[in-house]
Amino acid sequence: MKKIYNTLICGCMMAGVTLFSASCTDYLDKSADTDVSEEQAYANFTNFQGFVEEIYNCIPDKANCNYNVSFNWGDDELMDTNSNYYLGPQLDLGNYWAWQTAGNNFFYMGGNSSTSTGRMAHSIWGHAWYCIRKANIGITNIDKMTDCTQEEKDLILGQLYFFRAWWHFECMMYLGGLPYIDTVLEGGNVPRLPRLSFQECADRCAEDFRKAADLLPIDWDDTTPGQNTLGHNQRRINKIMALGYLGKVYLWSASPLMKHGPMTGAGSLTYDYDTERCQQAANAFGELLQLVESGQTQYDLAEFKYKDVYNHTRADDATTCYSDIWCTQGQNWLTPGTVEAIMRSGDGEVNSAPWGYARSFGPINVTDGGVVHHPTANYVNYAYGMANGLPIDDPDSGFDPTHPFKDRDPRFYHDIVFDGIQYINGALTGDNAQFEAYRYANLYTGGNYRADNNASRTGYLYQKLANKNNNKFDGGLDWGTATMCGVPYMRLGDIYLMYAEACAAVNGANGASTTYPSLTAVGAINTLRDRVGAGHVNDKFLGDPHKFMDEVRRERACELAFEGFRFNDLQRWLLLTEEPYTVKTSQEFTRVEDQSWYEENDPRDAEVRGWSEKTVVTRPFSERNYWFPFFKKDVSIYEGFEQNPGW
Repeated sequence: MKKIYNTLICGCMMAGVTLFSASCTDYLDKSADTDVSEEQAYANFTNFQGFVEEIYNCIPDKANCNYNVSFNWGDDELMDTNSNYYLGPQLDLGNYWAWQTAGNNFFYMGGNSSTSTGRMAHSIWGHAWYCIRKANIGITNIDKMTDCTQEEKDLILGQLYFFRAWWHFECMMYLGGLPYIDTVLEGGNVPRLPRLSFQECADRCAEDFRKAADLLPIDWDDTTPGQNTLGHNQRRINKIMALGYLGKVYLWSASPLMKHGPMTGAGSLTYDYDTERCQQAANAFGELLQLVESGQTQYDLAEFKYKDVYNHTRADDATTCYSDIWCTQGQNWLTPGTVEAIMRSGDGEVNSAPWGYARSFGPINVTDGGVVHHPTANYVNYAYGMANGLPIDDPDSGFDPTHPFKDRDPRFYHDIVFDGIQYINGALTGDNAQFEAYRYANLYTGGNYRADNNASRTGYLYQKLANKNNNKFDGGLDWGTATMCGVPYMRLGDIYLMYAEACAAVNGANGASTTYPSLTAVGAINTLRDRVGAGHVNDKFLGDPHKFMDEVRRERACELAFEGFRFNDLQRWLLLTEEPYTVKTSQEFTRVEDQSWYEENDPRDAEVRGWSEKTVVTRPFSERNYWFPFFKKDVSIYEGFEQNPGW
């Protein structure tokens, strides 16, 4: 996509000024001979698409937008104690102003440049108003595109409508309702647009997403213009993306926070959705899933088939691989996502992941220090149930605290580094022989993997987002391994989960959309469990809408673990300020077996003693923590643009 951008952008007009805090200086510092007339910029598909390509370039790669990044802000993650200046730890302290200053997250970084192809030059708030203005300029000038076919005009318009809504929505998820900018604002005049409620703004987004879905193809490879970039169209906005976000904006606007407003002690209100909006969400998702399941799209659920799940080694008969959604190796720098990613962060820079992301979301660096992200014990114990499909605290689950790693949901073994896993596979010779004591993950209380400053504070580590061979001994960080990492903005697994939630909010486990009535809420959840070989939702949860919704949410926590969705989920469910979601814990236990046992046996069969949790962090949240604060200079532009409550 970046190569296409560099080619096409040369022929486009660099028009637009930003709203609120962003600067237009970069776009004014140009020589006169770089000016391109409006007639040239919009005359034909190639030129107009060049104009649109700049918006693609602005989408931040949330996994690689800095050397090390932070995007898991719920109850799901802790970081080492040397990384307290990152946004995640600052949010744990209640310091929401840090989103404006931390500089290590995809939502805002200073110095953004729409024309830079560098991964550290893009963020959501840093580009949103520029890209929204650019979309409005394009929509306003669409009739100047005279040398074109109707198909070409539809492709341009569909992308512009999508992007106008998408940039608004990405900001709304953290800041709440905004002015919805759908005209080209006059330069030099201070805008005095009303700040809409979240639901009002969502309705405007939905109008644009619907227009985009009706104008765009399922696959650009099947269009005439798409033939010019055949094989490079995976990131181009299409009907499936538009339908996915149409459903998502309706579901978010239907959620308890948007219906009731921020409050603590929400209690049973967490189950109180706007059912009309949920039905609209379900219908959009149903339209999408009917297309997917009838084989009309390029998307599918990636296969969960492994000969060695601990090392993410796929089975010989697997044609796609679940792990490839987030990390690819030995595939000639292939961007992660495989057949499941619907909207991806970006193509990424070759060899960027090993310099930050792959180290910090994969293995610890043993003795080298560095940034370490790791799961909280409370999240792992909540999200990852048993192979039979039951949560571990259910009396019928079969969970045994003396054998806590046995018979767990198969995703536990794929996603989580737990005590006793062989962490280093290669030979340790010469100077490296001193690290033999680190070959197995000693995550028990007092183990050498339990250092707060450079290892795990919780008794767990990640291996979902980056293969654990990205350590200093096993070569995953080497250039020849061609390691690429990324986290999708939207994938098909998420669509099934959002569909189930929307349908369940209307009619419980057997709820369904009018666009795909044969797929029920429980059917959508069981589709994901069938993919990994976990047990179906137990019958005991099907008759009670609240208990079934709890299972939908737990499945969402497991399937989407550590992909950056948890904060927004707790927020919109009115659970962000509620116990136990304000607590982060560590897993404490001692081993029964000696080290030699782990050399001969599967660590999931290990026996332990003293299985318990210890509180590490309690987040001091109140009602104001449901929304980020705006920049102070933004809310000072004109009377009526108000700061979020409590800030």
